[in-house]
Amino acid sequence: MSIFIQQVLNGLTLGAVYTLIALAFSLVMGILGILNLAISEIFMIGAFIGFSLIMSGVPVWLALPGAMAVAAVISMVIARIGYEPLRNASHITPMLSTLGFSMILQNFATNTWGSDPMQLTLEGWLDTRFHFGLVSLSVVQIVVFVVTLGLCVLTALLIQRTDIGRGLRAVAENRDVSRILGVRPRRMILVAFALSGLLAGAAGVLVGLHYSVITPYIGVDIGLKAIAVMIVGGATNIWGALLAGPIIGILEVLTVAYGGAAMRDFIVYGMMIAILLVRPQGLLGGSSKTSGGRV
Repeated sequence: MSIFIQQVLNGLTLGAVYTLIALAFSLVMGILGILNLAISEIFMIGAFIGFSLIMSGVPVWLALPGAMAVAAVISMVIARIGYEPLRNASHITPMLSTLGFSMILQNFATNTWGSDPMQLTLEGWLDTRFHFGLVSLSVVQIVVFVVTLGLCVLTALLIQRTDIGRGLRAVAENRDVSRILGVRPRRMILVAFALSGLLAGAAGVLVGLHYSVITPYIGVDIGLKAIAVMIVGGATNIWGALLAGPIIGILEVLTVAYGGAAMRDFIVYGMMIAILLVRPQGLLGGSSKTSGGRV
């Protein structure tokens, strides 16, 4: 039982990272209706920026917002160059544009930091673990839980309770009508991309702290899992990501612990397909007769 509980805690930590990246995907998908494939590599860049800052002596509590800010700027550049000129094209065109940016970012990371894994040695309070019998919980895991929950709550409050959130929801509902009502769609598009970058950058730092090692290719596997989380939870529902992230994280860790690493992807993506067959709109994606609730 203690081993099972330990694996569940590890799965919750992994699921928290999936949740943040899935939220980043959901924000852009819910407002603009496109899948921003560059988010996976923005997440990876955030991890490298966070690692570089921490290794240069910057405290974690400063490295985290620093990496988030860089990720947000990169995301806004992608919005200006890769989305806005193509916003009137079919949805597949800007999606392919973001795919091109993801390849550029991965190549940039490889040439800047190298293709070999970058390792971080945790020291001081970050290396502390709390033991409860045979179950242990690290400070890094607590940081991951707290930061993830805090960012999810702040994102929900921003979307539901602020003028910016109302503008985002207006653009998601009808861009032309929102313009008549005084909302600036171009500004809201930048805000949506910036928010997704902030969340992806935070996830990059957290996953780097959790595993203590990163490579330029971590965005591929973790990004695909985050897309699965988004789909399972409901493609445009931010609360769906908060529900589906821990489910998939726990399922993946338990599969590795009891079934072997070779079964991990089969179980995770098999679960995604099974849920979509039963409930195509996702767990919290609205009724099957609608397109699902947006942000």
